[in-house]
Amino acid sequence: MSSIETVARKPRADVVRNRASILDTAQRHFLAFGVGTSLKAVAKEAGVGQATLYRHFPTREALLAGVLQLRSKELITRQTQIAQMADPDEALQQWLRALEDYFGAYSGLPEPLLLAAREREPENPLTLPCAQLISTTEQYLDAAQRDGSVESWVKGYDLFLAANSAAWIRGMGAGDESSLPALRRIMESGYRRPDHTDPSEKPLAE
Repeated sequence: MSSIETVARKPRADVVRNRASILDTAQRHFLAFGVGTSLKAVAKEAGVGQATLYRHFPTREALLAGVLQLRSKELITRQTQIAQMADPDEALQQWLRALEDYFGAYSGLPEPLLLAAREREPENPLTLPCAQLISTTEQYLDAAQRDGSVESWVKGYDLFLAANSAAWIRGMGAGDESSLPALRRIMESGYRRPDHTDPSEKPLAE
């Protein structure tokens, strides 16, 4: 009796091309019109039918997750730079700023990410990326807490929400140019231990 071997076939060239075109077009539309942009318009500009778009990305969240995967390279690069920092408190601050920039990439992005992080539904394609970002935040937070610069009651999810909120405020254009720096300072002073002295603020040796 002869055995039958199952060979995994590569996706057809047109399938790969269509997916790449949809993602590239969606990224431009998200930048121009926000995450609520018309998917019909995305499909038309990408040169595919709506049925093809939904075959690749069954939901708006799936398409958004695919586009964010493309943008994650920038976040990974910043994370690599942050990992080289010797001061855990500074590393945490820089990671939160990187998160804020990531969340603020497209108008309206904070809302679906917040929903995915809160409801944690496995079928939502944004749930896993959010869980991974929260886990990374907890790693930086744990290091800062061991260093004694951050209160023990703070959780990674709290800081995830804070960065998301700052991105939402920035995207909505709420406040003037001094509002975001003030908000970041308020958040930082809220989670920093009162008796912790920032290395940059230490008095000069006599």
